[in-house]
Amino acid sequence: MNFNNKKYGDDEEPFFEFDSFQKMVLNDYKLARISRETSILGRKEVLNGRAKFGIFGDGKEIPQLAMAKVFQNGDYRSGYYRDQTFMMAIGVLSVKSFFSQLYAHSDLKAEPVSSGRMMTAHFGTRFLNEDGNWKNLIKQKNSSADISSTAAQMPRLLGLAQASKIYKELKNLKKTHKMFSHNGNEVAFGTIGNASISEGLFWETLNAASVLQIPMILSIWDDEYGISVPNKYQFSKKNISDLLSGFHRNKKEKGIEIIRVNGSNYIDLTKTYVIADKIARYEHVPVIIHVTNLTQPQGHSTSSSHERYKSKERLEWEMNNDGIKKFRDWILDFRFEINQKDYRKIANADSLDKIDLEAREYVEDEKEKAWEAFIKPIFKIKNEVVNILCKMQDTYTEEKWINKYIQELHNATKNYPTKKSIFRIAKKVLYFLSEVQFDTKNCLIEWIKKKYHEEQKNYSSHLYSVSEKASVKKTEIFPVYNENNFKVDGRIILRENFDKLLELHPDLLIFGEDVGKIGDVNQGLEGLQKKYGKIRVFDTGIREATILGQGIGLAMRGLRPIVEIQYIDYLLYALQIMSDDLACLQYRTKGGQKAPVIIRTRGHRLEGIWHSGSPMGGIINYLRGILVLVPRNMVKAAGFYNTLLSGDDPALVVECLNGYRIKEQLPNNLGLFRTPIGIVEKTRKGKDITMVTYGSTWRIVDEAAEELSNINIDSEIIDIQSLIPFDLKKDIVKSLQKTNRLLIIDEDVPGGASAYILQKILEEQNGYYYLDNPPVTMTAQEHRPPYGSDGDYFSKPSVENIVEKVLEIIHDS
Repeated sequence: MNFNNKKYGDDEEPFFEFDSFQKMVLNDYKLARISRETSILGRKEVLNGRAKFGIFGDGKEIPQLAMAKVFQNGDYRSGYYRDQTFMMAIGVLSVKSFFSQLYAHSDLKAEPVSSGRMMTAHFGTRFLNEDGNWKNLIKQKNSSADISSTAAQMPRLLGLAQASKIYKELKNLKKTHKMFSHNGNEVAFGTIGNASISEGLFWETLNAASVLQIPMILSIWDDEYGISVPNKYQFSKKNISDLLSGFHRNKKEKGIEIIRVNGSNYIDLTKTYVIADKIARYEHVPVIIHVTNLTQPQGHSTSSSHERYKSKERLEWEMNNDGIKKFRDWILDFRFEINQKDYRKIANADSLDKIDLEAREYVEDEKEKAWEAFIKPIFKIKNEVVNILCKMQDTYTEEKWINKYIQELHNATKNYPTKKSIFRIAKKVLYFLSEVQFDTKNCLIEWIKKKYHEEQKNYSSHLYSVSEKASVKKTEIFPVYNENNFKVDGRIILRENFDKLLELHPDLLIFGEDVGKIGDVNQGLEGLQKKYGKIRVFDTGIREATILGQGIGLAMRGLRPIVEIQYIDYLLYALQIMSDDLACLQYRTKGGQKAPVIIRTRGHRLEGIWHSGSPMGGIINYLRGILVLVPRNMVKAAGFYNTLLSGDDPALVVECLNGYRIKEQLPNNLGLFRTPIGIVEKTRKGKDITMVTYGSTWRIVDEAAEELSNINIDSEIIDIQSLIPFDLKKDIVKSLQKTNRLLIIDEDVPGGASAYILQKILEEQNGYYYLDNPPVTMTAQEHRPPYGSDGDYFSKPSVENIVEKVLEIIHDS
């Protein structure tokens, strides 16, 4: 479609299908006005107390309309909280659902992005059916779920785009994965604000995209501020495009196509996105579109006022250069010459005024519909409580004060009702009636119990997979051995098992630093790139955050990535992405999206400050939503990979760093045996004390148990195997019923994973009931382990430490 107009100085022929052109322009103008009114009224709803917080996309409307024109079914967005106009333009966001999110409506039908879990302007589409299975994603326009963390949408964007390249090259997936890709022709669209390009995640992603050469279009919305901080403090050079020029492709070197365009020029924007789409979709070259001259009419959010930090001159400039105003001026100035005497116009001022009014009225109407839908279930809950309290008042006449709380309920829900206010008053009534008994009081007790449980599910479900493929539902399959099985290094077990998995799962990809050519630093993937090719087993640069981001994006598109983070302490580079994006993905979309990434790393017992730690306390607290698995040997680790690839959970597997050269028996049923998830293993039976541990420390504990047996102390050892989820069958407390003593041993810092384990045993399993002694934790020292064998011995639990501690516990009793 040719969008030329002689007023813009083009030499090409003018647009001849004027009617369709006119219709498109007016529809775009109307949508821009609707989006702007949504922003304006949204801010008012926050300021009048109906909503808690507001952040909007005003000022970015025109470029988003242009971007939407080239966004096709099967494409993906990885953006941020300024993209409401784009989401409306591609037909996946309604005004009503926008306000439902603003009010935090917990009904998924009203707010299908997150059921009110994400704050306003955090967008996404549903990738999954209600049963947790994938939808046909090439038949819909897709948006990965937004996150607030600045630039954190970038790593995931890399994986979403790379998936198209992989689908284009792996022809054998064409039939089995046809709901995820159409020959790899999809483009991943990213958006980011000008200030967020200061983040390292932005540069790491651009560098990787330039290397990978993938179909990605990244739009930078540049309004020259990051909240109150202008561009001159955000980055060097005056212009972002100039700063990025080193990435620009040329005839000699691959790179990124970089285009700068004025954000208020409707025609230039549309042309730019058409050109960018051709480059990304058909050449598989990443494109950056730097959109300049944008404004932010209402400031960053409802938390601040931009009048506080912008000069009068800047505010006046923004008013005069507002994108919608410029668009309107262009429409009014447009002339389509029929001949030398006649011309046609797109619209006059009166017709645009009418559109403005209709847009305002429409948004107001949709906003009120959203509000009515939001408060209706709250009033229903209130009425249920009022009815119970009225019956209590009637049947227990001595308690006339109950009427005071009935009135309080009415007042609390008059203007800005919340479920919280209703439950607080209902529970307050019970506090005052704690010493009396009558039937209607029991009715209130039962109502609170039932209704609170129902509401809790609205806000707490889907942290982990609830589908039939959930890993915890996979039954154990034991390794099979025969008499002729010989012992091999642990790395050989992993290598042979990965070999079988790559054969069984054609959509399995394994990648990370040193993973490809040398088969990882411990040779657990030795020779597998040569056998399965560089598309399935490949090296990456040293860039942990985007390695993880690749995994998230690839998994969102139906592939099964195992991403390797070389050592456990390098997880810190990717921890923010793992925590803010992956761990809460299913939760924040209420089961609408998933990314079953398997993260492979290694740690424990190596000597030295780095690569030797076990920061599990931090990991398990940041990563609720990801399975955390801590196998004691490589057969167990291999079994976890087998289980995970039959399930749909994201997971972290921490291999024992000192276990790659320890001999183990090689199973016959490689790729098929499964280590159960959430199930502990009793590796030694005993009656005097229960010792709970995991990972490499298990070998130290096992050796200590042998020493203790020589002095007639019978120890029971339980290998946790998985920290998240933890002991689903409550087998540890069964051991305590017999031994009545508990010692927890791990090599995290004091109060780290050991505190987590202790809380699980004492509170969730009521283990305290069976203890004759106080429970004891034995951990590493607070500092990291120093270099050398002596450094390890004096800073982590040793055999002698454990024996001494057990003797102390038993002597105390």
